[in-house]
Amino acid sequence: MEKLLVFVYSIGILIRIYLSFSDFSTSIADRVEVSTPLNSWKRVIEGVSLYNENLNPYDGDLFHETPLALVFFSNLTSTFSDFYVSLVFIMCDLMTAFVLYYTSKIYTENLLEKQTKRKHVYYKEFNKLLIPDDFSVINPFYVCSVYMLNPYTVFSCIARTTTVFNNLFLAICLYSMVKRHRLLGCLSLVLASLPTFYTFGLIAPLMLSCVPTDSKKKTGSFIFTFLICGAISCMLLYLCYTIMNDWAFLDSVYGFILNVRDLKPNIGLFWYFFTEMFEHFRALFVCAFQLNASVLYVIPLSIRLRRDPLLLATSLLTLTAVFKSYPSIGDVGFYLSLLPIHRHLFYFMQQAFIVSCFFVGCTVFAPTVWHLWIYSRSANANFYFGVTLAFATTQIFLITDLLFAYIKREFALKHGMKRMINGKEARLMLD
Repeated sequence: MEKLLVFVYSIGILIRIYLSFSDFSTSIADRVEVSTPLNSWKRVIEGVSLYNENLNPYDGDLFHETPLALVFFSNLTSTFSDFYVSLVFIMCDLMTAFVLYYTSKIYTENLLEKQTKRKHVYYKEFNKLLIPDDFSVINPFYVCSVYMLNPYTVFSCIARTTTVFNNLFLAICLYSMVKRHRLLGCLSLVLASLPTFYTFGLIAPLMLSCVPTDSKKKTGSFIFTFLICGAISCMLLYLCYTIMNDWAFLDSVYGFILNVRDLKPNIGLFWYFFTEMFEHFRALFVCAFQLNASVLYVIPLSIRLRRDPLLLATSLLTLTAVFKSYPSIGDVGFYLSLLPIHRHLFYFMQQAFIVSCFFVGCTVFAPTVWHLWIYSRSANANFYFGVTLAFATTQIFLITDLLFAYIKREFALKHGMKRMINGKEARLMLD
């Protein structure tokens, strides 16, 4: 298995190196599915150029990264040549895969330990539902393979999107959850949420993963985790203020995301709705869409998935990638790499084949329809939005199927697989 892992790493690195220094890199970076106003490397370079000329990059509608990111990328581009900057992105992707590998390994080992402790409450004929011991070796390999070889993450790295760094912080946050490292988890969560506030919802699984076994201390643990995240957020925001000497960046970063000012097409749903919407309805629907993308699902999912914080985190990341205002395929590729961690649920999933076909179809049709719309002028915005709507629906079906599989497995472990209604075999189905 170690040789296979090294082989996967090598193939993933070689693909990234080859494409990063080929003529394809520019075309990939220009794709609306890959680069958005929030993660575009071209916008970063222009913002850094303005900053180096002592001009405020937040004066216009060009740069939407935080001042901390501005300073980091300014030092990165001034210290390293273009060749080594690409290698930095590749190394970050490699580190993300490495962290996800150990996250999966520790999580599966924890599941096996819980399974051993809870055998007495399981149904007597539950053997085929148990997690095999070799999952602790195989699952991490699958997670690493999916991340390193997934075209979504590969293209995101080649385009040098800042999503690469965001994914690294998210991976560290997930690792902190399974290791129950509160401080590291809070720091990585805040760093991942600083450019875009949507992922701050992961504070819920972080709280649940760090909670002590003593029920009397749970409330105090929740409050303590929240206060640490709040304190780190305040310190980093104040550090951003000291860099720029004003708070204008708040509107350029968070105001831009909230108000959806750039309606350039992407793989999300916001751009089409707000292009077609009457202006006097805009405020209402902005609030509705943003609530749906940020906090609407956090509490109900946290209550239902309180015993499995990592599945909760996977669910929230999926919903965020679908509903946030400026999603990219880098966000989708990250949560897809988490699916092999939950391989014990695949047995109960019913729509995997259909979802896979739609993923492939949407991935192929999106650039095709874009070319017909923008270059051939034989299509219009409705065609491209149809593909993005199908892509969003596919992701919703995927996460719904996964969550329903979790519920069915819980039920089967306690009550068995066969259920009879009026003398006939009954099945739990997702309609």
